[in-house]
Amino acid sequence: MKSKPVALLLADLGATKSHSRPRVSNDNPFSEAQFRTLKYRPNFPDKFGSIEHARQHCVDFFTWYNHEHYHSGLALLTPHDVHHGKTAAKIAKRKVVLAAAFDAHPERFPHGLPTPNEPREAVWINPPKEEPNAKPTEVAAA
Repeated sequence: MKSKPVALLLADLGATKSHSRPRVSNDNPFSEAQFRTLKYRPNFPDKFGSIEHARQHCVDFFTWYNHEHYHSGLALLTPHDVHHGKTAAKIAKRKVVLAAAFDAHPERFPHGLPTPNEPREAVWINPPKEEPNAKPTEVAAA
């Protein structure tokens, strides 16, 4: 007995054969980074004893991830801070701390007074395409 080629089997089953495009990832880089953080946390178990154990581990992880873990992509803020509008207050506190550190030891800051980073306004996995005939937005004179 001889097996049929995979392409014919897929056609018989009504499945469409597709090829991934080389060097083009459709993965979500944010989800990939989050999954890596999950796997490499010190308390990640070798295996879960039950589905309830896995669920509880994820509840604990996501609480930590959203409320305590400082994200480099969010200017070292937590998602909770950004989502709930606490960004300006947190950055203002950082400016005070950095200014005090600069005043106490200016020799440690060869480039002058440090400023905290601001989070980006928007982050896209697939940014929307601009309309080809769209006119640039005009800014009203003040």
